[in-house]
Order: sequence, then C-alpha cells, then structure tokens
Amino acid sequence: MILYSQNPSETIRIGKRIGSRLKAGDVVALMGELGVGKTQFIKGLAQGGGIRKSTYVSSPSFTIINEYQGKVPFYHIDLYRLREEKEAEGLGLEEYFLGEGITAVEWADRIPSLLPEEVLRIHLHYTGKNTRSIEIVGKGKRYEELVKKFGVRCPESGVRSKILNKF
Repeated sequence: MILYSQNPSETIRIGKRIGSRLKAGDVVALMGELGVGKTQFIKGLAQGGGIRKSTYVSSPSFTIINEYQGKVPFYHIDLYRLREEKEAEGLGLEEYFLGEGITAVEWADRIPSLLPEEVLRIHLHYTGKNTRSIEIVGKGKRYEELVKKFGVRCPESGVRSKILNKF
C-alpha cells in the first residue's frame, strides 16, 4: 500500500493511525533518505501506541535507543550512525524485537539480516518539498493482515492511498 502525505502533520497522523493498531512485540522497520520524515512518522506511531508525551519523541542518533513508557513500552532505535551491520550486533536488538513493547527502527535497511522475519516495513520517499509517499509492506501473516485492514479503512481518514498488487 502507498499513502501520500502533504505535510509533516499528516505524516504524524498516518503514523498515529498505524500505531493505534500495533501491540506489544510488533516491530516496524523504517527506511528513507535523511530528512524524509521517519522521525515524524515515529512520533505518530508512539502517539498511536499510547505514549502521551510523543512530542518528546526525538531521534536517538547519539544514544541509538530511546525507551518511552506508556500502556505498552515504545522503543525507538536509530541506526543512522552505524556504518555496517556488524556494529549493531552487540546492541541487543533481538531483546527489543522479542520484548514486551513496540519497536520502531529508523535506518532499518542498515541491518537487513538482523531484522525479524516478520516485520512491518515503512519506506518514505520524497515526492516534493513537503510531500511524501509512504510505502507500507507487511512481511508475515500478522503484518499482511494489518496492512489490509488499514488499507480498507484509510479512505475514511481523508488520506489518499493506493493499494499495490503486492498483497
């Protein structure tokens, strides 16, 4: 599925809608160029996942992992500073992926072999100065179903969408 965002606020709203459907143990892998809106999207995920002060959600570029407490813990992992996948091997990522919270990974394309087999993949693309396309692909039964459910309800939100033949 591809969604289109006209501005950062709409990117947050899309993230919030998806975040509201996530549960403990879910992993979201985000990819896209620098500045495309991954952190804005994660703010929405956190808000939808029950983090009340999501305005404090920021990119943990220097700490790599930020943990937020809500009804379900929310783990925000930013791998921007990693140059190669083996640098992530000692971070204990599998504990987050198999943990009690929702895990959102920015720059997930830097750790392809470390990601769980089942994951929700979000790829943000520039389509203009403030506009973005947000490609959402579910890998694994849970995430495929999640994407299908979201696709059916998306037009109600006023967000333009296009469902791809990938499903």
